[in-house]
Amino acid sequence: MILSCCAWALSGPEEQNLDRLAEMGFRHVDVRPQALRSPRARQCLADLGLRVPCVAIAFPEVPLDSPDEQEAARALAQLAAGLHHAHELGASTAYVVPGMDSSPPALARYARAIEPLAEQAAGLSLRLGIEHFPGRCLPTGAATLEFIENIGHPNLYLLFDLGHAQISAEDPAALIRRAGARLGYVHLDDNDGRQDLHLGLLEGVLTEATLRQTCAALEEVSYQGPVSLELHPPLPDPLDALRRSREVTLRLGPGER
Repeated sequence: MILSCCAWALSGPEEQNLDRLAEMGFRHVDVRPQALRSPRARQCLADLGLRVPCVAIAFPEVPLDSPDEQEAARALAQLAAGLHHAHELGASTAYVVPGMDSSPPALARYARAIEPLAEQAAGLSLRLGIEHFPGRCLPTGAATLEFIENIGHPNLYLLFDLGHAQISAEDPAALIRRAGARLGYVHLDDNDGRQDLHLGLLEGVLTEATLRQTCAALEEVSYQGPVSLELHPPLPDPLDALRRSREVTLRLGPGER
């Protein structure tokens, strides 16, 4: 298992956060487009021997499904710039989140915009993922996979989020098996089954049995990519939550490589 960590779990100076994550034992960190822009931050990343496998390119959020053509074009340009930043950082995956409008016209506009974005990503040797997201136009993993399959582009994948599957009451292992080769990336986090709290693992409704089954399903579908811990800064002690979640993942998963 390649274990990564979403760097936005920590607030404060970027170089300090990178140093903390490396000291904890992480060798991979995921970032958002605003991160690692300065030469100093890039040098810190290199000095610590950290790699960036994934970039969340849709932050800040952009109205890719907007009916206003100029606004949609600006959104697409912002995401394309995010792809180039991900490529410069040596990432293998970039991902977006769904829009808020679930009407058929909005979903059609979103699909038309996503397809050329997936093509641009392919040209940069990046996989493009869509994260299933409760409360948005693609609220479940099943709906997101159906959307991806209907588009049919070979470079479009599911970003599976364990916490989101808990909220949508989907079986994580079954969803992973359903995704199969369309599984592009994995987020691990916990919650109360209702709110997207991004708690440390086993601090909400997640059980050891479910986490073991999730890891077993990843092996079953021969998933070779990173598994990333996605926690949030508002936690009482996000650094400690990351440390404990890392230990849990290494204890219950197949081991780090």
